[in-house]
Amino acid sequence: MQDQRIWVEPVGSVIVARLRGKPTAEMLRECEARVVELTRDTPHVRVLYDALELEAPEMDLVLLQKQLDSQRQAGLGTTSLRTAILVPNTRIAYLSRIAFGHVGEANYRVFYNDLSAAIRWLESTGS
Repeated sequence: MQDQRIWVEPVGSVIVARLRGKPTAEMLRECEARVVELTRDTPHVRVLYDALELEAPEMDLVLLQKQLDSQRQAGLGTTSLRTAILVPNTRIAYLSRIAFGHVGEANYRVFYNDLSAAIRWLESTGS
């Protein structure tokens, strides 16, 4: 059964992954599995994680997301996803940077409450 706090769908040229409420390990795994499935089944290489309605996760979940993201990057081989994370506050921004930041990785960016800027950045050709 799909978790109703997760919505992952292609919207235009972007995969939108919206997460709401208190996160759990199962929720993160399900979200990541759906993102991976769409990246394999579609030509999309841009992902927007919408965390505007997400409660700040515990550190073990932040580290789990980091692990899931690393596994996804390794599983996709040379295909690197351009990832925007939309956050409501500095705490979730900080945790997002831990979860998605990789040494030398410039294909992700955190945006504060600015959906249009996140979409513009995702659709731009430069980093």
